[in-house]
Amino acid sequence: MNEQSNAFSMETSRRNLLFAGGAAVAATALPKMSFAATNPNPTKSGAQSMSFIKTKDGTEIFYKDWGKGQPILFSHGWPLSADAWDAQMVFFGQQGYRVIAHDRRSHGRSTQTWDGNNMDQYADDLAELIEYLDLKDLIMIGHSTGGGEVAHYLGRHGTKRVAKVVLVGAVPPLMLKTDKNPNGLPMDVFDGIRKGTLEDRSQFFLDVTIPFYGYNRDGAKISEGVRESFWAQGMMGGIKGQLDCIREFSEVDYTEDLRKIDKPTLIVHGDDDQIVPIVASALESSKIVKGSVLKIYEGADHGLSQTHTERFNQDVLDFIRA
Repeated sequence: MNEQSNAFSMETSRRNLLFAGGAAVAATALPKMSFAATNPNPTKSGAQSMSFIKTKDGTEIFYKDWGKGQPILFSHGWPLSADAWDAQMVFFGQQGYRVIAHDRRSHGRSTQTWDGNNMDQYADDLAELIEYLDLKDLIMIGHSTGGGEVAHYLGRHGTKRVAKVVLVGAVPPLMLKTDKNPNGLPMDVFDGIRKGTLEDRSQFFLDVTIPFYGYNRDGAKISEGVRESFWAQGMMGGIKGQLDCIREFSEVDYTEDLRKIDKPTLIVHGDDDQIVPIVASALESSKIVKGSVLKIYEGADHGLSQTHTERFNQDVLDFIRA
């Protein structure tokens, strides 16, 4: 893959969404925006902006920063982007909160890096963003891989800037089946994800939306718009980083990170999650995080923040205000 590394990092091609056959869908599925240079003077009380920060290793991390008030920071799942949180950004912004969401490196509009696509670096990138924006009394919300990112940030950088934590459909403590984690998923599941992503990620990303949103269940109302948005967000990211990230959401053990969380924590999970089965994730995490609150959505899927938006938003709002 080294011969392809220059192609993966071509900023002009990436930012104009010139992936094969995707321009027409992307034009309708993604919001129009200007790609601003790194903002040298961030607004501490809440900006009305979409911008970039440049990390210590030169990676540009895209972020949205809207509204004013107590800050809420959203971390997205694989292979998505900050846009996956649009419904929550609008809702909580209208409730008087400052809402921030970033594109993880090699995802969305952030730099597609060849190296550094690992959870330590993801957490460090998040720490740089939090410190750059000087976020305090922060509410952190992480979905799926983003839940691992939030947990690892807290374990690696501490909780002094954080007020509350929400993990939704999150991968911790460990997705991979091991002798000590018999309820996890076998390695061949993740090898299948690697194979699908490498050989035809365009089709794979479209296909994975069916179990991701529970569209294969009786009575499910399929949204082709949601499917196309997922596809467009996935195709905007870099394939090398997405391949590397599979290890981070499947093989990394977040148990020690969870033990270090000493802030009020809400854990939300669907009991019909076909991507991150609840038995090896939320049910275990809720035992590890002291004083955590577990909310199980009966029959809900992995993408419940989009399929159960109203209920999820209200549950999180109630938790924040409690």
